[in-house]
Amino acid sequence: MKNKNLSWFAALLVFALLLWCTAATPGKIADPSTYTCAVYSTLFSLLPPVIAIVLALNTKEVYTSLLVGIASGALLYANGNLELAINTLFFNEDGGMVAKLSDSSNVGILIFLVMLGILVALMNKAGGSAAFGRWASTHIHSRAGAQFSTLLLGVMIFVDDYFNCLTVGSVMRPVTDRQKVSRAKLAYLIDATAAPVCIIAPVSSWAAAVTSSVPEGSGINGFTMFLRTIPYNYYAVLTIVMSLFLIFTGTDFGSMKLNEDNAKNGDLFTTEDRPYGNDVDDGTDTCGHVADLIAPVLVLIAACIFGMIYTGGFFEGVDFVTAFADCNASAGLVLGSSIALLFTFVFYRVRSVMTFQDFAACIPEGFKAMVSPMLILSLAWTLSGMTGLLGAKYYVANLLSGSASALQYMLPVIIFLVAVFLAFATGTSWGTFSILIPIVCHAFPEGEMLVISIAACLSGAVCGDHCSPISDTTIMASAGAHCSHVNHVSTQLPYAITAASCAAVCYVITGIAQAFLGANGSLLTSLILLAVAIVVELAVLNVIRLRTKKTKQA
Repeated sequence: MKNKNLSWFAALLVFALLLWCTAATPGKIADPSTYTCAVYSTLFSLLPPVIAIVLALNTKEVYTSLLVGIASGALLYANGNLELAINTLFFNEDGGMVAKLSDSSNVGILIFLVMLGILVALMNKAGGSAAFGRWASTHIHSRAGAQFSTLLLGVMIFVDDYFNCLTVGSVMRPVTDRQKVSRAKLAYLIDATAAPVCIIAPVSSWAAAVTSSVPEGSGINGFTMFLRTIPYNYYAVLTIVMSLFLIFTGTDFGSMKLNEDNAKNGDLFTTEDRPYGNDVDDGTDTCGHVADLIAPVLVLIAACIFGMIYTGGFFEGVDFVTAFADCNASAGLVLGSSIALLFTFVFYRVRSVMTFQDFAACIPEGFKAMVSPMLILSLAWTLSGMTGLLGAKYYVANLLSGSASALQYMLPVIIFLVAVFLAFATGTSWGTFSILIPIVCHAFPEGEMLVISIAACLSGAVCGDHCSPISDTTIMASAGAHCSHVNHVSTQLPYAITAASCAAVCYVITGIAQAFLGANGSLLTSLILLAVAIVVELAVLNVIRLRTKKTKQA
């Protein structure tokens, strides 16, 4: 009772303080171009995402946590003025919720989600997903086989991370369910083959984003630079290697081990929070055929690639690589998914597996299935907007640019850690490397250290994005696996931290090696250093595996 009274007293005190700030400060900004809040580009500018992340991990309630983070960011931007905070939260042109939801790229992603939701509903209704699960069960006879198939499909769909997450999830869920792989493990495998694969795939929306981040006038060819960074992109490569190790050795640790043990006993979810219900395929649907799933998915892949190069000007005479580099990924995915949806309707009608009424019923069902990720994405975008209004990215960038020149060979690991922190706090990889790449290009105008440092930036951005509960890719992976979002984050974190620690050590080794190599760095040396990184990670994972076995035996 006493604690409850203290909580009420603290809440009233805070409210009274906000009322005082509202009375003492202006409720409108006279000149937005010159306005800066009291905490702009300071340590406090990182407070909103920190509040949201800590709350989400502790309360297991992601919507409220994001809203609290957004509200705290709006209050900090308004210097405590309630009127200005409310207007900022909803109507600020650079970071408000309405602005984020009126952005054409963001709306395109939401439409793409709806289209995929409808496609998944159609494939389930036609029995394609269940048929594929039954077909796969005759070819995949083990948990390792189901997990490896998921990983392999994720690597094959390298065009875009959003597309990857939802497609792999919808195709492989029936297979992993039948082999008693937990939804948390499925979500991890989806996430591990989304951004980490896209960031080392030359033909992807991520390659286009990296290429466009290289500053004009620097004399650096963005696409050539991207290709050279691939062997040094340690986190991405080590995440894929780690996934293979976990699959074929059957090793699990941290909270993922509990989820996997429960799955072996029949509980695929572990958590009480099941945002998609108990959607486990029981094998009773015998009407569908494997082609009812394979054909729409293949058309979706081809149509999305077509949509991307179309928006990049390929059919106007631009070469394929340039078209991918200049594509509008959001618009391309909408075009591709709409073509696939139209094809699926005609295909199912020709095969007489679905009536027009069934097709119409799948439209609201698909939309409802995507409400949760759409809501989380909208809140995450708004939180990122609030963080941007507070100048958090400039605070972190200034920390990096202020590094002493005497530590230049330690800069790869410093850049990696800064990128991890920035991507984790803001939930965006693309925003992170668009901020840090120009700084890196200024610090190292040319040479192998430029390549290594940009690779460290990309690697750290993917790592932070992979760990962050407010990252859109993490949200999509949860949606694709039909897994509780907070459970996905908490089970994935130990794996991501392990790969990140190995990557950080390898960037130290690479920086020291470059100090001795000087101008003699080459593709061969980068491949040797990559091999060293893989050996380091495998050694660490073997130690974890042996300790896990000893704990189990004890």
